[in-house]
Amino acid sequence: MLIFVSLPPAATPHQAAMPMLPARHYESEHTRFIREMKELRPQLEQEQRQSRAIWWDKRPRDLAQRKEMDEGRVPQTAYVYQVDD
Repeated sequence: MLIFVSLPPAATPHQAAMPMLPARHYESEHTRFIREMKELRPQLEQEQRQSRAIWWDKRPRDLAQRKEMDEGRVPQTAYVYQVDD
């Protein structure tokens, strides 16, 4: 069985290239603000890493203590406001 497919005509050179859109050079106010802030405060990323370490990055002993606390946890009932009679 042979199937013939007709292809559209080839695009001319001026149709093939996509025109330059003004939005390609657009920079939002937020992006500009972040870029300028990083230029004014080059140490900002290092400060962010230090702050993250305080709240999120945990040492192994902290994790062991957390595991011990989790093992002693009492399971919560499905509906916490239900009173057992």
